[in-house]
Amino acid sequence: MIRPRPAQPWRAFRRRRYTRLGQLWRDLAAIRQLWRRRDEAAETTIDPAFRERLMLVVTAVNRCRYCAHFHIQVASHSGITPKEARALLGSAVDSCPAHEIPALLYAQHWAERERGPDAAARAGLEAQYGPATARAIERVLSVIWLGNLLGNTLDYLLCWLSRGRVGCDER
Repeated sequence: MIRPRPAQPWRAFRRRRYTRLGQLWRDLAAIRQLWRRRDEAAETTIDPAFRERLMLVVTAVNRCRYCAHFHIQVASHSGITPKEARALLGSAVDSCPAHEIPALLYAQHWAERERGPDAAARAGLEAQYGPATARAIERVLSVIWLGNLLGNTLDYLLCWLSRGRVGCDER
């Protein structure tokens, strides 16, 4: 059965995106602040595979097709199999290294709560990994959040400009 296309398909766009320029500026300012306060020792605590897993988990929540495609490619260079990357995009973290699972679950919670994890979850992340690594993890999450919302905003604009022919489909 073929479903009729809505008269204004962009109104049914459900992925997170920027709806106001102020939201983008706020995210850019938050990332700038995180990078200013970065602890160089913490940079070495997140290896490339762990970083890609974090990014794939946030991308799974936000459903950015550009980030999903890109990070599957980058993940393969980090030693993550395509099967594991697809599992992460399906929100399955059980095949990941045990010491990373708490951070991956935190990343999922962080994204589902739109960058606003509850205090207990944040305290748990810090207790598990230490303050410097927790900040480094949140830097990674903030960067992919920005990328996801920019990609989804582009899709929304494509959907609107093409009158539903491009960018509207849920992936």
